[in-house]
Amino acid sequence: MIEVKTNPVSWSRITVETVHRTRLAEPEASLYPLAKRCMDVIMAALLLVLLSPIMALIALAIRLDSPGPAVFRQERVGQFGRTFIMLKFRSMHVNADERVHRQFAKQYINGFTPEGSSVEGRTVFKPNGDKRVTRVGKWLRRTSLDELPQLINVLRGEMSLVGPRPAVRYEVEEYSPWHMQRLTVPPGLTGLAQISGRSGLTFDKIVRLDIEYIQRRSLALDIAILFKTIPVVLNAKCAA
Repeated sequence: MIEVKTNPVSWSRITVETVHRTRLAEPEASLYPLAKRCMDVIMAALLLVLLSPIMALIALAIRLDSPGPAVFRQERVGQFGRTFIMLKFRSMHVNADERVHRQFAKQYINGFTPEGSSVEGRTVFKPNGDKRVTRVGKWLRRTSLDELPQLINVLRGEMSLVGPRPAVRYEVEEYSPWHMQRLTVPPGLTGLAQISGRSGLTFDKIVRLDIEYIQRRSLALDIAILFKTIPVVLNAKCAA
């Protein structure tokens, strides 16, 4: 049993109360949250059953490729700053140094142009030539299959199928006040930013798309994003 942390993060420059004071869109006063939660539970449970053979094969491939567990657990920041343990298929070597990503994230969030990589002529904002990533991990990241265990997070209510992607604590500590708006809704497996360019977007552009989603969100928009996610994942567009 994984213990889920529910205490708000103590921000270095802004308190979580600021997030609570952020104006939420009108759907919060409607039946939308209940309908969204019902869709999340039904679809996540169904996908876990249907994809379980594939997930078992992925877990086996990870274990054969490099020493360590198949599933990686990491603390992420959720709605209103509450932290939880997010699940992913492990794509890096065990005990990989997080300083590489920490430095990259600091530059990326603060508007500097970190060294990225190129995928089919497109700039991808990911650490270039990251040697921490395993052979199987490169394929998992390119296909986004490393995210499948997060269906369990969706069932637990820590995440939704659609919403802003959950951030690591040290990433949130670099946020400007307006960036905090993306913490006013549950984090998601996919979102408006993920179907609009994924890692090919600057961080400010991602946050603007997340805020647009928060302002426009509805069950119809969630379903549209889920359907548009399928070809984006299959094409591995702007993945790394």
